[in-house]
Amino acid sequence: MDDLKKQIKELIISALELEDIRPENITDSAPIFGDGELSLGLDSIDALELGIALKKKFGVKFSSENADNRKHFASVDALAAYISAETAGS
Repeated sequence: MDDLKKQIKELIISALELEDIRPENITDSAPIFGDGELSLGLDSIDALELGIALKKKFGVKFSSENADNRKHFASVDALAAYISAETAGS
């Protein structure tokens, strides 16, 4: 799972062109979106771009109608859990 979390962090940085952030600067359990000391401060446009990048890299899909998206995008931990669950059968 640690390797998956590292891949997610690297994808967040590259897909969203976060030049001043390194994977080790992202706390696994910290909120990805919104404001806060540990949050990356990303917005809804970033969420869309990140969702597309995650689909390309891991083959997972997100639907705009899915109420669980907010839960899946809560943190790197949550994304890793979702990706693991979705790709477990592949």
